[in-house]
Amino acid sequence: MIHAATLIATASTDGEFHPPSMWEFFPEAIFFEGTVFEITRINLIQFLATAVLVLIFLIGTHRMKVVPGRFQSVVEMGLDFVRVNIAEDLLGRVDGRRFLPLLTTIFFMILFMNITGIIPFLNMPGTGVIAVPLLLAVISYVTFIYAGLKKSPKNFVKNSLFPSGVPPVLYLIVTPLEFISTFIIRPVTLTLRLLMNMVVGHLMLVLFFSATQFFFFTAGGLWSLLGAGTLAFGLAYTLFEILVAVLQAYVFTILTAVYIQLAVAEEH
Repeated sequence: MIHAATLIATASTDGEFHPPSMWEFFPEAIFFEGTVFEITRINLIQFLATAVLVLIFLIGTHRMKVVPGRFQSVVEMGLDFVRVNIAEDLLGRVDGRRFLPLLTTIFFMILFMNITGIIPFLNMPGTGVIAVPLLLAVISYVTFIYAGLKKSPKNFVKNSLFPSGVPPVLYLIVTPLEFISTFIIRPVTLTLRLLMNMVVGHLMLVLFFSATQFFFFTAGGLWSLLGAGTLAFGLAYTLFEILVAVLQAYVFTILTAVYIQLAVAEEH
């Protein structure tokens, strides 16, 4: 599989190798440049991932049959995975069903936007810019607070900042730490964990395949042997990135469920 990043001219006419940079995550505007509605190549990838996701679920859940076909079975397996292994496993049947639409949306949105990073001619994860991870982290954060206040308006903040079993004098140390950990660190880590994994993965793939292009078509000669090595590493890393794409969707979703579970617990 030739990664689409090889279409980028990383080997210029001066015969030198130019590695990928962070500027790939700040492409020029394609539509509505200079306005709040500015659309870049990454935005188009995000729109495409969203449209494909919606289309798959529309087709998979339209006129569902008692004996499902292959496509319906795949869709149901995906939905059951989130319902059984994340929602109901952590939140129980009642709260699991209550927050299932949110958890399902988060999981598949992240998964589909992550996977665009290894698709040729797209080769950019939709979650590779901070807007998407930050938006999902804020939604997770707001849901966590809403769930806690809904369950116990009087005790949610108390239980969050003043955990039981701690000697009163230690609250001077524990309470500020709990506040930072619960209400500040959680959305930040959710955002950065997803963002940085996808950014690093993209840069590594571009590095491998652009190096392959350089060794094969610019350096030539015995350097082509190194090109074969970077190509092999690139293909292996592509498979690894598929695993990372799924794993990051799972981790983000399960952490959201854990935070909700802590919020609705009687004491946490």
